[in-house]
Amino acid sequence: MLRQLPLRLLALLALGLVALQLYFLARIALMNVLDPQSTSFQRSEIWRLATEKHEVAWSQDWVPDARLSAALKRAVIASEDAGFSEHGGVEWDALEKAWEKNQREQAKADKRAKAASRAPARDSDRPTTPKPQAKIVGGSTITQQLAKNLFLSGERHLLRKGQEFVLTFMLEALLSKQRILEIYLNHVEWGEGVFGAQAAARHYFRVDAAQLAPWQAARLAVMLPAPKRFEKRPGSAYVVGRASTIEARMGAVALP
Repeated sequence: MLRQLPLRLLALLALGLVALQLYFLARIALMNVLDPQSTSFQRSEIWRLATEKHEVAWSQDWVPDARLSAALKRAVIASEDAGFSEHGGVEWDALEKAWEKNQREQAKADKRAKAASRAPARDSDRPTTPKPQAKIVGGSTITQQLAKNLFLSGERHLLRKGQEFVLTFMLEALLSKQRILEIYLNHVEWGEGVFGAQAAARHYFRVDAAQLAPWQAARLAVMLPAPKRFEKRPGSAYVVGRASTIEARMGAVALP
């Protein structure tokens, strides 16, 4: 009897895992007809704002695909995922390049940390400096970003990444590219408490999402990798320069 206990636990674990995937599958299938009201990332942000700042300043307004500027769609694809219309959800080459770059950055960070630990003893009375951290570079597609934001936490580990892949393939199988992009643009973060294209267009340019000019769309697209950082200086030299590059690429982008 005791020997069978581990097998039963494994069976229950497997059953629970299958049930979870079926739950995700049903949720995604419903997105063909129902707009998701919130994402896992948004709910975690609401909790963070409520606990850290004791208030939730929030701006979000869903707009259908027809009211999303074509310029914004092209800008986001050009900036975030140039192969969006063609790939099956994952760009394996981009992931491999990101992994290799992260390994190099981690090696540099470890080398800096090692050098800092060898500092002369007389420096020991100085304030302790944080251990150098490697800059993490992602290779995620728009579909992967949507999968993560909709359902998962921000933790980085192998199991979470595996679940992200499964969700990505579910999204690609059950939703059109147009619908994936529509949901993404209505829920992606563009600043603290600023979510979705309509809120971003109103917050930064005082226009509706349908009225964004190409240069405005390009600036919003540049902000996506680090919106909380770029919202402090949306007109910085980096944002303006990178936006010019994105705007030049937008004409070659084919919309799904």
